[in-house]
Amino acid sequence: MYNFNFKNPVKIIFGKGEIAKIKQEIPKDKTILLTYGGGSIFKNGVYDQVKAATQEMNVIEFGGIEPNPSYETLMKAVSIVKDKKVDFLLAVGGGSVLDGTKFIAAAALYKGDDPWDICAKSNEVSVTEALPIGAVLTLPATGSEMNGSAVVTRAETEEKLAFGSPVVMPQFSVLDPEVIFSLPDRQVANGVVDAFVHVMEQYLTFPVNSPIQDRFAESILITLIEEGPKVLANRKDYEAAANFMWSATLALNGLIGVGVPQDWGTHLIGHELTAYHGIDHARTLAVVLPGMMDIRRKEKQDKILQYGERIWNITDGSVNERIDETIERTIAFFESVGIKTNLSDYDVPKETIDRILTRFEERGFKFGEKGDIGPVEIKAILTQRY
Repeated sequence: MYNFNFKNPVKIIFGKGEIAKIKQEIPKDKTILLTYGGGSIFKNGVYDQVKAATQEMNVIEFGGIEPNPSYETLMKAVSIVKDKKVDFLLAVGGGSVLDGTKFIAAAALYKGDDPWDICAKSNEVSVTEALPIGAVLTLPATGSEMNGSAVVTRAETEEKLAFGSPVVMPQFSVLDPEVIFSLPDRQVANGVVDAFVHVMEQYLTFPVNSPIQDRFAESILITLIEEGPKVLANRKDYEAAANFMWSATLALNGLIGVGVPQDWGTHLIGHELTAYHGIDHARTLAVVLPGMMDIRRKEKQDKILQYGERIWNITDGSVNERIDETIERTIAFFESVGIKTNLSDYDVPKETIDRILTRFEERGFKFGEKGDIGPVEIKAILTQRY
């Protein structure tokens, strides 16, 4: 196991009826910007609960944050923050709203010339200050409610880029599983797959004798496999909803990634498919991961075999036969919850591969747990997914 530092200061307030507790978490003298997305919070009762909890506070609302939060929209919120002297942000929504709010929090205090540099030059720009954030989660998926990472899309340049800093971690996050009751199948399925691949990015690398992290990761994978279909079958199953919601949070709150190598190549490639074609984030992951496992079967062999045995009970056959079956079982799980796994399912033209390769060539860096995935490997991974 590698050396590591681990700190997660986010307070989690978990359970039914807990949204009311946000009034205990935000100082009453704050000017709050309430951020949300397309309006689902008005239909499921979350908005009314939030407004009731903040009725004695000065609240300004900013809606319309997209499923892939756009830089252009978020900068409008930054202008409001500065103009109205907002000093607390309350994000009410799924991962996109939380990610967008993190960017707003950082951009509002950014001292540089171009706030887009927070994402575009994340290796050079350190986010050292941000407005405080609270969150009410309405869609389990990204783990953004308990981490300091965010992804933002810029429509003008067709880019989807990430940044991270501990200063944008929420001070608190409310997780009420009952919000899942009103979610459509598409969002639940996306959440299950998104959380699943978050775990795989931290788990499916190479062994470093870290049994605790491995078994934590495997327990989350098994729980998602068991509970995800239950939520899809019966949206009012509170226990299944609670287990699904907590699994998605634990998938990316930092715990399973400490002391072990991490990949994130599936995400980096998937982000390009979203940037160019607007495909749901989770669906790009479901497309790319099987190709990643296939093309990197030698480099990831030990962990793929471990994953296949411990998660899918695959023990018979040659090494390659076991890997093939493990990949097929992973694909079958994604498709069982309604997520297609081929580029052709999303009408992605083959020219897109060349556009993605050009972009990574221009960026001039390789990625993956060993820093050895570049244009050649990306082409092989994507070509395999038609």
